[in-house]
Amino acid sequence: MLGRLLDALVLVLVLAAGLNVFLGVTGPGGSGTPAEVLPPEGLDLAASGTAPPVATTSAAGEAGGRLDPAAVAAAVSPYVGGLGPHAAVVVSDLVTGEVAYRHGDRVVVPASTMKLLTSTAALESLGAMTRFHTTVVLDGDHLVLVGGGDPFLMSTKAKAKGLYPTRGDLDTLAARTATALTGRGLTSVGLSYDASLFSGPRVNPTWPASYLTDDVVPPISALWVDEAQGPDGRYVADPAGAAGREFAAALARHGITVTGPVGAGTAGAAAAEVARVASAPVGQIVQRTLAVSDNNAAEVLAHQVGLAEGDDGSFAGGVAGVEKVLTGLGVPLAGTVTRDGSGLSRDNRLTPAALLGVLRLAGSDDHPALREVLTGLPVAGFTGSLQWRFEKGSAEAKGRVRAKTGTLTGVSGLAGVATDLNGNRIAFVEIADGFDPAMTMSVRGTLDRIAAALGACRCGG
Repeated sequence: MLGRLLDALVLVLVLAAGLNVFLGVTGPGGSGTPAEVLPPEGLDLAASGTAPPVATTSAAGEAGGRLDPAAVAAAVSPYVGGLGPHAAVVVSDLVTGEVAYRHGDRVVVPASTMKLLTSTAALESLGAMTRFHTTVVLDGDHLVLVGGGDPFLMSTKAKAKGLYPTRGDLDTLAARTATALTGRGLTSVGLSYDASLFSGPRVNPTWPASYLTDDVVPPISALWVDEAQGPDGRYVADPAGAAGREFAAALARHGITVTGPVGAGTAGAAAAEVARVASAPVGQIVQRTLAVSDNNAAEVLAHQVGLAEGDDGSFAGGVAGVEKVLTGLGVPLAGTVTRDGSGLSRDNRLTPAALLGVLRLAGSDDHPALREVLTGLPVAGFTGSLQWRFEKGSAEAKGRVRAKTGTLTGVSGLAGVATDLNGNRIAFVEIADGFDPAMTMSVRGTLDRIAAALGACRCGG
């Protein structure tokens, strides 16, 4: 019995101490931290030892280190000849930006490494915690489904289940809408859809026409579901119209009858919002976009940046907005030409300096809001578009390299970061363009070897 009383007394004292901390009441020394709340008098507690470190810290890695150009060259130069005659390979210290190696520094076709610029601008302009909302408004007995530019809106709960990042879906939106309508005594309504948030052409004028027929990318819209994929898995010609019809079917499942045809429209000034669903935060959208090289999401993000920066939600507005944001961040854009947000356009031109600039910003302690640009990068041999890469080259590099891939016909590249065996944090860009498409796998293997060599080397003190 005495033991139980002592146990209860100790529990009460511990809970009281915890409550003091929660309420901000300071303990001995005035710090208010749990570690400084003394144990009850007479309670004999053995002093705890210091836990051993899980891993040693690297002075070089903490300070950014100083890369040894000779060591970097020794690691990389044996492979660069395999990239063909038109290539750029530049290696720099991630923290200081000091270039340690340069081969064929030139303007290149970036392919999907362009997404690094779009993602950086999106995080800076929109904010990592911003969400896009798909809403439903009611004007009399007529509903309007209003697209908010959510790139990952799904058609049903079943399709959204288990996905990362979490997604809004039309089934949930329909259920919320039905609840609001029945509360107003409505069970039958008209329906239209509004995708006017984005303007201009829905297909980038610098993209080949084959991108649509070959199912490379859909028309870009502020309203779509399942990234504009139809039941057969192919992209639909009218993403907003398909989303409107899908919403009508979802309303029917929740007891609301849609009368008349479902067509395009705009929400009137007198319309009142009755329901909404939110997208994932922009930071998570960026991570997903980079991890799997999602062209569709990248274009939506660029359109959103255009709107936020006072231009418009179009391809041209997105390009202008991204350039404006990056210029404000100090990214060197001289010599660059951007035509889209995804890198699908073969008219895009980037310098290695621009790509290294955004990587350095994302790794800087001065710009923590841009960190998802690095955390979203695929990990060599493990995740995303690099999951099945890096089979060739040093096995030590697996897990030590994160990079954005870039691929078009005759173009292949990697841009990312590596941590070498001395803990040095390295930024690199390696892009080859203009090679014979028959050499694609060979060039890709060479790119992997170069990045792997950086992860497996001792490139500085």
